[in-house]
Amino acid sequence: QVQLVESGGGLVQPGGSLRLSCAASGSIFSISVMGWYRQAPGKQRELVARISIGAVTNYADSVKGRFTISRDNAKNTVYLQMDSLRPEDTATYYCNANPLMYGPAYWGQGTQVTVSS
Repeated sequence: QVQLVESGGGLVQPGGSLRLSCAASGSIFSISVMGWYRQAPGKQRELVARISIGAVTNYADSVKGRFTISRDNAKNTVYLQMDSLRPEDTATYYCNANPLMYGPAYWGQGTQVTVSS
């Protein structure tokens, strides 16, 4: 049974920072592209950032230069460092593990990020 457990969300003022964490159980982490997605009320879920097994990263244009994704393979954990947060970053953030040809993708339960003064 694969589980992805996110943490680190919360309320922050504009310009502030948060770090999200996603811990993966099982052996899927080492064979997966890991990603962070977000979904705001009334909007579709969108990719925020992802990182390959070899630590190649890509980001949505809206977060480039402000967010940093990283992974710690020894801890089976992926992180999303979010700096210079804006009100439009407010959303539920979901962790995703995609083992590509080895099986289906998995989602975490989501963590709420609210950017407001």
